[in-house]
Amino acid sequence: MRNALGSVDTVLLLGGRSEIGLAIVARLVRDGASRVMLAARGGTVPDEELERLRRLGAEVHVVDFDASRPETHQDVIDTAAAKLGDLDVVIPAFGVLGSQAAYDRDPEVAARDVAVNFGGHVSAGLAAARRLREQGHGTLVVLSSVAGVRVRRANFVYGSAKAGLDGFAQGLGDALHGSGARVLIVRPGFVIGRMTEGMTPAPMAVGVDEVADAVIEALRSRARVVWVPARLRPAFTVMRLLPQAIWRRMPR
Repeated sequence: MRNALGSVDTVLLLGGRSEIGLAIVARLVRDGASRVMLAARGGTVPDEELERLRRLGAEVHVVDFDASRPETHQDVIDTAAAKLGDLDVVIPAFGVLGSQAAYDRDPEVAARDVAVNFGGHVSAGLAAARRLREQGHGTLVVLSSVAGVRVRRANFVYGSAKAGLDGFAQGLGDALHGSGARVLIVRPGFVIGRMTEGMTPAPMAVGVDEVADAVIEALRSRARVVWVPARLRPAFTVMRLLPQAIWRRMPR
């Protein structure tokens, strides 16, 4: 549970091997979070990540989590609450960054990845929101993307899933208004990390640490939406107004 100052004590990371997710969790532990649950497929997280959090002073638990099996998501939330108590911060940080070329070749793969990138977040997000609403406090951190703000031809399957996720997060935040629980929407641009290894960074690319720092600052300020980097917000205000004939020629 939170202390009298309202600081974060418990954290649930859905996608327990996520580079961005783990970076956020590490910062929350440094700020005082004492109990963490990492939910990962197969219930396995690299030992070095577990030890890093434990060295920082956290009590760390691991549980099996499969983003592609929505029927199990409520049980994962319930398990976390039973082990940790009230959930102060829940971070769904799972997803698949497939290539548009692969999706064009195999629509079944595209559908499967969209089911994870959007459908998995819907079921996990609703399950977490139910718990946070019952508690009367807590923050759901939704890792959206500028890829979903205006979908580009170069990655339109991935972008469409992110567009759906962003819309879902906005609606869920409105639904939670007045309950004490809230949603923080994070819209990073191109993130340099394991997930994008081998890809040429897009303009205004950021690192994992920059995203994690921005999330922590947004949690402290109780922001509703954070763009990473912040200058992407005015940039996409303009990009939304570009004629479609110009937009479709954008490389990515």
